[in-house]
Amino acid sequence: MSGSRRAGEVGLHYLTTSARLRRLVDEHMARSGVSLARTKILQVLAGSGPITQARLAAELSLAARSITQAVEAMERDGLVRRELDGTDRRAKVVTVTEAGARALADGDAAVDEILRRVFRGLEADELERLDALLAVVDATAESS
Repeated sequence: MSGSRRAGEVGLHYLTTSARLRRLVDEHMARSGVSLARTKILQVLAGSGPITQARLAAELSLAARSITQAVEAMERDGLVRRELDGTDRRAKVVTVTEAGARALADGDAAVDEILRRVFRGLEADELERLDALLAVVDATAESS
């Protein structure tokens, strides 16, 4: 079998596994009360502090409209607060609330739990090798 054909098969296997893993993580997180998408938004906000919706969208590589809808729903649920930007009245600054910080902690714990369960069959050196291989694939995909 040629290398490029094998690469295609491995690539499809990776995509299938990735989709399965994402569904599993989403389902597990939903049972704990927060989605993977919301957790990613909360992680960016917790790491950066208050930022504009435009910067949040850029950080997550999402369309402005998508981030607006997500942030509006999260604001309704009390996870974030939006305020007008003091320097640009057209922009809104998003901040994590105490409830959002608790949801982030719950989401992080849920992700950690399910991923530990999924990867428990791998030894530490195998995890390191997998991480290194995924970094190569990610870098190649980023530059393609």
